[in-house]
Amino acid sequence: MAARLLVVDDNPLNVKLLAAKLTREYYIVLTAENGARALELAAREKPDLILLDIMMPEMDGFEVCRRLKASPATKNIPVIMVTALSDVSDRVRGLEAGADDFLTKPVNDVALLARVRSCLRMKSLMDEWRMREGPEIEGEDLSRPANAQVLLLEDLPAEAGIIGNSVERAGFVCHKAPRYEAALALATQHPVDVFMIDLALANEDSLRAVASLRADEATRAHPIVVFADESDIGRIARALDLGANDYIFKPVDALELQARLRTQIRNKRTYDRLRLSYERSMAMAITDPLTGAYNRYYFEQNVPRLFERHAADKEPTAIAIADIDHFKKINDTYGHHVGDQVLQEIVRRLSGSMRFLDVIMRMGGEEFVVVMPDTSHADAMIVAERLRRGVSERPISLERPHIELPVTCSIGVAGSDAGGNDPAGLLRKADAALYRAKQSGRDRVLGFENEKEPAKTPE
Repeated sequence: MAARLLVVDDNPLNVKLLAAKLTREYYIVLTAENGARALELAAREKPDLILLDIMMPEMDGFEVCRRLKASPATKNIPVIMVTALSDVSDRVRGLEAGADDFLTKPVNDVALLARVRSCLRMKSLMDEWRMREGPEIEGEDLSRPANAQVLLLEDLPAEAGIIGNSVERAGFVCHKAPRYEAALALATQHPVDVFMIDLALANEDSLRAVASLRADEATRAHPIVVFADESDIGRIARALDLGANDYIFKPVDALELQARLRTQIRNKRTYDRLRLSYERSMAMAITDPLTGAYNRYYFEQNVPRLFERHAADKEPTAIAIADIDHFKKINDTYGHHVGDQVLQEIVRRLSGSMRFLDVIMRMGGEEFVVVMPDTSHADAMIVAERLRRGVSERPISLERPHIELPVTCSIGVAGSDAGGNDPAGLLRKADAALYRAKQSGRDRVLGFENEKEPAKTPE
């Protein structure tokens, strides 16, 4: 699907020229002749990107940008400011107003398309994480990101000193490296927020450094800002296509550099927060909130694939079902708050007795399933006996009420080498063995022996 761009300019000729260039690249172009109309279209049409002129009557581009970024409906739409102003302070003012990027008239076609592609790529990434995460999250104020760390790849000591001083005057920490390998080593030692790369490195291929950072899992999401002479716009465009997020011309102006770094750090922290929130949501979806063990949903979504993978490698897989003996009596006697403490301690004990490759899930109530990859039925019986002893060999110490509560569990075991690679079928077999363990006195481990599967497991 082609991206939809909104071009805002009070000069019809400028609008026509920009629209023609963008349409030629198969973008869908909307236009607005003033700030009020731009705000209306942005709220209604939700374009993917806005190219916004600064010098407009009644409402200039700075004010339009501030209103766009203040509105929940439009704040996530990237804004590239386009202006004839060449004063650095105006570029800084635009970035401070919330603009994501900046272009100076007359607009260079290569720079225009590179900037547009870079902004759209970032928006697509952010939108994907916002869609996964759901409702807007709250957190630190990112308008002035603090405690940020910048890694500068520059092989000229004088240039590195000047740029490093500019970075540090903005309140950021600047780590300097003359070579790419040295930069990677520093990145493993420090929580880097942004990489800065000189495209004119003498002993290194700067473009390859950009591509390598984007290809590396550890640095793939980190913003990259490149800097070069204005005459080197072709390499700048190539860097943006390879994944750089922003560029700045030499000689590097300190105020513009600081403003651009703040924008990239703000984007990085928003991205990190979205990703962390999504990962937490996913963890909550597959984790039992009381005990921290995985839940039934995790079993249904992941265990079948685990079985398929090990079956393809002709490796056995076993399942054990552990059920706390007389758990209903514990709840009835001491209350559910004590029952919850018992469940939490049981998971700790089972987890402490498991091997690193085993996985524990709470299937509901007082029943837990342990999946044992690459494990025969006979070996699973040995592991299950260790699990049983880990639960029953000492009482559970409770503070409220202050008691030592003896707790035991019964365990049923079934292994795929005893017949069948279907996890649901193996679960039923382990449940049948558990039923027999309960019937024959509890606090014991029994394996499946082809008896009829029970309708209900006793307490």
